Amino acid sequence: MPGCKAKSQPCSYVADNKHTKGHRDWQLCPVGCGPSLHTARPCVLLGDYMLRFLRLAAVLGSLLMAVAASARDIDAASYGYPLTNPFEATIATTPPDQRPTLPSDEDIDQSDYSLNLRPEREFTLPDNFWAVKKLKYRLARQDHEAPLIFIIAGTGAPYSSSINEYLKKLFYQGGFHVVQLSSPTSYDFMSAASRFATPGVSQEDAEDMYRVMQAVRAQHPRLPVSEFYLTGYSLGALDAAFVSHLDETRRSFNFKRVLLLNPPVNLYTSINNLDKLVQTQVKGIDRSTTFYELMLTKLTRYFQDKGYIDLNDALLYDFQQSRQHLSNEQMAMLIGTSFRFSAADIAFTSDLINRRGLIIPPKFPITEGSSLTPFFKRALQCDFDCYMTEQVIPMWRARTDGNSILQLVNQVSLYALEDYLRGSDKIAVMHNADDVILGPGDIGFLRKVFGDRLTLYPHGGHCGNLNYRVNSDAMLEFFRG
Repeated sequence: MPGCKAKSQPCSYVADNKHTKGHRDWQLCPVGCGPSLHTARPCVLLGDYMLRFLRLAAVLGSLLMAVAASARDIDAASYGYPLTNPFEATIATTPPDQRPTLPSDEDIDQSDYSLNLRPEREFTLPDNFWAVKKLKYRLARQDHEAPLIFIIAGTGAPYSSSINEYLKKLFYQGGFHVVQLSSPTSYDFMSAASRFATPGVSQEDAEDMYRVMQAVRAQHPRLPVSEFYLTGYSLGALDAAFVSHLDETRRSFNFKRVLLLNPPVNLYTSINNLDKLVQTQVKGIDRSTTFYELMLTKLTRYFQDKGYIDLNDALLYDFQQSRQHLSNEQMAMLIGTSFRFSAADIAFTSDLINRRGLIIPPKFPITEGSSLTPFFKRALQCDFDCYMTEQVIPMWRARTDGNSILQLVNQVSLYALEDYLRGSDKIAVMHNADDVILGPGDIGFLRKVFGDRLTLYPHGGHCGNLNYRVNSDAMLEFFRG
């Protein structure tokens, strides 16, 4: 309304199912425009012309900015990644002949180290947790001064996960010192580094991770480091965003560049997407035949057709080209089942450390010889949503005086860092348009916030193309500036 001096402000966030599990939908609501503001007619007319001019300038400016800062959408034809099925890409990743040539472990100066960050767990954890009472990590070092890059693993993954190992070799060959870190949701990190052993609140997970990174640096005071970099894949990418934000005030590293690889935008959306995959109806599975039996039968026939057993990096890709290849439904079930195991691991470990009694009776005696199988089976019945509802939210509410679930959903997503991510030129995102963890509006959010710092590939599923030569070159190019 011309002449109205009142500003528009966002309406309250619509709390329906669509928005809590997808993206935010804000509306601009004019407030405070009363008749008393329209008494000076000449000023209204002058304001009308000025407002029209300013609106036109704003529109033109927005168009120019959109052209200059649009996302880098990679054309499918020029990209050349061979797997267009997102489930297949997620499982089989890149054909071996289209991956970069990287050094072998024998050619890398690397060692595993441990940190004693939670000494009290030495006495409170069961004896059969002896291997994770200290947190392990891996450091690959150059023989000269070099930049150091931290890599944070994805959901439930340890520092030695296959993707971490791949990224280690890529960046080491590129001239970096490399530190491989476990996910805050891995059972070793929960046991040895997490204050509350209840991962899922991004800010708190980032604070735990930051302490680990500071301890790593303190453990190697003579390592000649020129500058620091940070990356993570999947959930580790979300963690990296929050760690970078934390470092803006703590300034232990002053990261020069931060790269987020296939991050969840809204963690709750991604969790629900993956949980739903377990519920896929798969042909051939009934009360007498389980999914695992079906998989075993297919693999057996595959090796019979080949005439020998060869368990190597090319297995899954080669398997998918055979007559025994998995259907879309079977691949969805496989991805969902893998995620369900990770969720069960998290729920089991958190309940055990905190003695909540949800999975393991609080006073149940656990020794090194105790069988934990019955309890893990019980944990498998609790998906990630169940873990969030029964363990994360009660703990979070107890510590924040009972805030709403919608607030938590927002706090564990990139939405919580929107202003920071928009204004920080050092942070970039590489994602796939067909990633199974993305929900409605997620790509739009990434485009709006990151602009030309978003590289969007047409195919690759969830992290399936990270070991593709094109992606590898792009990662190195980003960090080299």
